[in-house]
This record gives sequence, structure tokens and C-alpha cells, in this order.
Amino acid sequence: MGEMIVSANPDDELVALGLGSCIGLAIVDRSAGVAGLAHIVLPESGDTLRQIGKFADTAVPELLGRLRRAGAVDRHLDTAIVGGARMFEMSDSLDIGARNEAAVRAALSTARVPVRAAQTGGSQGRTVKIAVGEGLVTVRVAGQTAVTLLEGRGTSSNGLRTGRVPSVSRPGAAPSPASTIRGPRATFGVGAQL
Repeated sequence: MGEMIVSANPDDELVALGLGSCIGLAIVDRSAGVAGLAHIVLPESGDTLRQIGKFADTAVPELLGRLRRAGAVDRHLDTAIVGGARMFEMSDSLDIGARNEAAVRAALSTARVPVRAAQTGGSQGRTVKIAVGEGLVTVRVAGQTAVTLLEGRGTSSNGLRTGRVPSVSRPGAAPSPASTIRGPRATFGVGAQL
């Protein structure tokens, strides 16, 4: 839970499976050939810093720092967020998915890193993938085909998917399976059931 990874290996594919109320934060710098992925479980860390990647307020600056140390430049960053589903029928104030999304967006705004694409809300799990060498970010809702959130190298002039990125409402509930990040050369677990 709450893990993150940064890769500059063009053969790696970073994958977070079954994001429910958690947020998969995907950030790429195509010009530097660097990408990072974090599986954010909760909005605020409070007094605990045991697992910095678990909380939006600590994971976002940590992932950005790791990307910069790997050669990424802020002005070249493309960011996508995935997940934030409503997993349990509760009052709006207890909707952890919506709270996670708001906290990630706030932390990115504080860092002056805009969200370029998003697929959040609803009640279904999602899988997000980053092809590091291309800088391609895709998302797949359980039982559906994959959608491109951020185009890879050479596919568009601005690096974004053409057309409107789908926005998903927050009704319903669904279970969230564990998540992992995998690549042809490495496996990295970033899962949580929440």
C-alpha cells in the first residue's frame, strides 16, 4: 500500500491494477524519458510519516522529487489521475474516493503541476498503465477497453489525447482488488484494497 516508482528504462511498463477509491497518479516527462506512478490510499498523513507514498499530501511532493532527481523537468511534466471511485454507500463527506481526488489535485496545484487528464469517480475499479519509453498513459475500467489518457511520443502535437477525457460520476459501489506495478524487467507492488 502507498508505494511509488520512477523509471527511466524505456522498456518498462508501470501498471496499477484495480484502483478503487485510491488514486493512481501517473506523471511523465517524454523529453527526459522518465515516468512515475504512485498508488495513493488516503488524503492526509496526519502525524504519521511511516509510509510517505500512502497519503496525497506526502506522496505528491515525494513523487515529484524522485522524478526531478531522475532528470524530469517541471515544465515538461504531463500528469494524469485515475481512480477515486465511490466504493461504499456513505454520505458525501465520507466519500474517500472524492476526498482522495481532491487532495491529490490540491497537492499538484500547490506544486504548480497541472492535471492534464483524468478518469475518476464512478464505482468500478480501474487499471492505469504507463509505457515509459513512449510516455503513453492508458486506463481501463473493469470490463471495458482501454482508453488513452496521455498520448505517447509523436502521436499528437501537445501530448494529450484528442477529444474530451471521460468524466465519471460517483454513484454505486464495487470492490477494489489489489494493485501492482509491473514491467518486463521488474515487478513492483503498489496495491491496497480500500
